[in-house]
Amino acid sequence: MNICIFEDEKYRKLLPLVYFRPVYELRCGISLLMDKIIRSFSNPTVILHARDYLTDVLKRSYPSFYVNELPNAVKQVLFINGRVLADPHFADKFKYNGKDVAYVKGDDVVAFWATGENIQKFKEKFGKPFSKKDFDDFEKIEVNVKLITYPWELVNNNGEQIAVDFNILTEGKPKKLGKIYDGVHLLNEHFIHIDEGAKIKPGVVLDAENGPIYIGKNAKILPNAVIEGPAYIGDDSLIKVSAKIYENTSIGPVCKVGGEVEASIIHAYSNKQHEGFIGHSYLGTWVNIGADTNNSDLKNDYGNVKVYIDGELIDSGSMFVGLTMGDHSKSGINLMFNTGTVVGVSCNIYGAGLPPKFIPSFSWGGAEDGFVTYRIDKAIEVAKRVMARRKVQFTEIDEKLFRKIFELTQDERERNGVKD
Repeated sequence: MNICIFEDEKYRKLLPLVYFRPVYELRCGISLLMDKIIRSFSNPTVILHARDYLTDVLKRSYPSFYVNELPNAVKQVLFINGRVLADPHFADKFKYNGKDVAYVKGDDVVAFWATGENIQKFKEKFGKPFSKKDFDDFEKIEVNVKLITYPWELVNNNGEQIAVDFNILTEGKPKKLGKIYDGVHLLNEHFIHIDEGAKIKPGVVLDAENGPIYIGKNAKILPNAVIEGPAYIGDDSLIKVSAKIYENTSIGPVCKVGGEVEASIIHAYSNKQHEGFIGHSYLGTWVNIGADTNNSDLKNDYGNVKVYIDGELIDSGSMFVGLTMGDHSKSGINLMFNTGTVVGVSCNIYGAGLPPKFIPSFSWGGAEDGFVTYRIDKAIEVAKRVMARRKVQFTEIDEKLFRKIFELTQDERERNGVKD
């Protein structure tokens, strides 16, 4: 069976998290959105549709998948929206009935079958997001499926998705494969999975009474840390001494985390090593949070948090929304972020006072002195240095990607008064 995971025009509502990746590489729970989709099918041939500038990096990451191209002589494809939050029975909703149809949820196209001329029509659109008008000629069938539209929806669904992913990945039989030192406290241990090579040091409390805890391969939990489920700690990640990791938190692979984290997603390869609070937030990759940095995730009037999305102030409909920070961004020590702040990619933020609630990509500065453009050559130099410390090579593909994103974000810097 051929499945193609696609991006539509609503990818922009998930910026800045999707400048360096397609929407389906976002994390919710333990797994990426694309992993949830793929595993619901039996051994599918996978095709990835994405914005054209992401083609090379996707081919590098997924050499066995087709990227922005179709297999030769393909006759039938099920296209699936990459913003879908697929449940274990997702594939059962889309049985081919002899004609090309589109499955919709409200005004969103969830999936569609394509054969013959429709395959050729959408093949010509590879490299560009699909739009609603592309489906004007399709018969529509309403389906009950969750889709992610805004960053805070990933966070709001995270706890439930940790539980779903936990049951799938452990096959309902969590194991203790790592080393558990004397003095560790496991509460409701039948809902705790500790993978191979993980080390849980003395004084650690893993509390799964309100949800499961999944500790990945070679993760290390240092003494006196407390982790409340639902929670996920990724492969090769480090949880520092006396860290407090509260419920509904996912910390992806190769992260270092200390202080206090609640109801947040730290995608991968990011550090928040010191004291300070991060709550109801999504941090991308290669992010570094300085010591004693805190974000607000609740307004004093307990009202809905409004967030700047693609140049528009959006009512989140939620009382709790924290920080959204794009890849390769850094905060200095003792920084404070207001409720619902959005920080673009490759920003360097420092100084006293509250920075604005929207900071454009490639910005350098703070609340007191304002922001100037983070020079692209300098940003690339820093990224090379940071990635090398984790033994990840910065290649020509990465440099090309950086320069393209710098170009794509020029307009948002100009609109927000970032000086050259």
